[in-house]
Amino acid sequence: MTETLFNKRLQVHVKCKDCEERRGNIRVGIELQLTTNPVHKRDLLVRLTDDTDPYFLYNLAISEEDFQSLKVQQGLLVDFASFPQKFIDLLNQCISEQDKENPRFLLQLSSPSSPVLDHSPANLNVVETNAFKHLTHLSLKLLHGTDVEIKKYLAVCLSCVKEEKQQLEQRLKKTEDDLSRQLSYTQQTLSEKSRELDKLRSEWTSQTSALSSRHSQDLTAERENALETQTRLQQQNEQLRRELEGAHTKSTQQLQSRLAELETSNRDLTEKRYKSESTIRDFKAKLVGLEEESQRAKQQALSLRRENGTLDTECHEKERQVNQLQTRVAVLEQEMKDKEQLVLRTKEVLEATQQQKNSVEGNAESKQLQMGKLEATVKSLSEELIKANGIIKKLQGELRGLVGKIKVKNTVMVSQEKVLQETQERLHKAQRDLQDTQQQLKHRDEEVSKLKEQLEETVQKLDESREVLKTNENVIMWLNKQLNENQLSRKPETLGTFETPSTLSASTGQRMGSASHNMLDSRAFPSSAGQGYPITSTLNSKLPLSSRSVFSLHNQGPGAKVQFNPMSTKPGMSPVDVRDGSPTAQHPPQPSNKENGEPAGLESKYFEKRDDSIPLRGLLSGMHLNRDVPRPPPAKPGLHPLSSAYFPG
Repeated sequence: MTETLFNKRLQVHVKCKDCEERRGNIRVGIELQLTTNPVHKRDLLVRLTDDTDPYFLYNLAISEEDFQSLKVQQGLLVDFASFPQKFIDLLNQCISEQDKENPRFLLQLSSPSSPVLDHSPANLNVVETNAFKHLTHLSLKLLHGTDVEIKKYLAVCLSCVKEEKQQLEQRLKKTEDDLSRQLSYTQQTLSEKSRELDKLRSEWTSQTSALSSRHSQDLTAERENALETQTRLQQQNEQLRRELEGAHTKSTQQLQSRLAELETSNRDLTEKRYKSESTIRDFKAKLVGLEEESQRAKQQALSLRRENGTLDTECHEKERQVNQLQTRVAVLEQEMKDKEQLVLRTKEVLEATQQQKNSVEGNAESKQLQMGKLEATVKSLSEELIKANGIIKKLQGELRGLVGKIKVKNTVMVSQEKVLQETQERLHKAQRDLQDTQQQLKHRDEEVSKLKEQLEETVQKLDESREVLKTNENVIMWLNKQLNENQLSRKPETLGTFETPSTLSASTGQRMGSASHNMLDSRAFPSSAGQGYPITSTLNSKLPLSSRSVFSLHNQGPGAKVQFNPMSTKPGMSPVDVRDGSPTAQHPPQPSNKENGEPAGLESKYFEKRDDSIPLRGLLSGMHLNRDVPRPPPAKPGLHPLSSAYFPG
């Protein structure tokens, strides 16, 4: 079983005897071969190949026995298990340094002669270049591959190439099938979409022709009503402008006050945050000091416990010695008593002998000798007794000192245990305070983030309200300008109509129709952005009875389409049909004929509520009646009600 450890191309300096030094890209492969039958052993295989030259092959097989000799020869400090990884690390360093101008690590391949001609062995050296010399970290002697090895190597390369070719052919076939399926599917969808497009184009052309014919009739009627409602809209516009200015000033003042409050609260919170951070740092420093003190106290307690144990053992030994000495003292006292009795007896005998001295002179010398011996024994016994008493006193003093030391150490241990408990309690208290401060900091950070979000929202709303106010001011200025121009253009027409109040002549009707037609065609009602807006049907309730009409909006086609159905309140009068600026003759009331397109009254469909209508309480700006102007984009959320309610999308 072989395991590939390294297989990369490296830049190698090739040195030959008969040729100059050159650089080449050589692939270095390192494999670990494990054999279990018949003997379990490991071999490290090193192979050098060149992708451009298939006959360039150098091999080296290093067994564990060969590695021991290599280790002794080159003074290596690693074993066989870690040698492959160290060798790979050196090669990686050569790879990282090979792009530099003066690389530190080099890989050299040296041969005594041309390796292509005589297939002689070559040395692979890993060289480190420093300021003093070229230091060779590792030198491996590689053998050129035989014909059999080259054939095996070429066969393995050919099998790998064939496998890659088969895989690429399978992938190519699969991609071709997928692309063919996608092409057929896209062609089918393209044919279907083209048919749908033709159908939609035919429908669109029919609808646009019908709508254009219908709305061209409605536009002439709507233009007359627009002139009548313009004065009313001017009054509403002025009133609405005053209200909006007041509301805007109030909202700006409120937002500015709120902004100031938020800034002050933000400053307070930042100051509190800095203070809490400083207190946390102080608590952390105190906590570190307390932990060190507790560790020192624990170490002292352990040392004192060890000393206490040794002192207890010494105390037991001293007590045992004291008991032995007390027994010995008792024995010596008993001997002393015996000796004292003996001395008394000898004294009695001496008195008797003194009394009998005169009579017994012959035995005096022997008695004197016996007395000298007895006195010497008494002196030696008294000296031994004095020494024993001194030893007993000394032992008693040492015992008292040991007992005092033990008591002192016990008191010190008790006090240190108390101090240790107090330090642990202080440590727990500091940890609890630290947790509380961290929680307070988290809550304050959350409050600060919320306040920042509120501040951003208020600033955004303030900017949006400013933009809305600018657009409203532009609309108001444009409407005032248009109203002034319309009033100036209508003054001569109103003077002409008051001169002939009884009848309507064809010429005046043509002038009125042409003037209004030209006025409305030349001056549309754009908004501040230059786009037109439709007129809604809710204006009917606000108009006078003599010119009550119904407006309906149809959002079909690219522009705005308006339907108009005039209705007269006088009995016996039919509505005036105005087409191209010329009124038709008046006829008695007739029943409605929907097939001929001549409505005699208000139909039920005009009483329906429409979602895209503009209420009269708003600003009816941008009243553009040109059907070729596209509709405006939808209003942005969060804007002032004027931009969303009065400019519908």
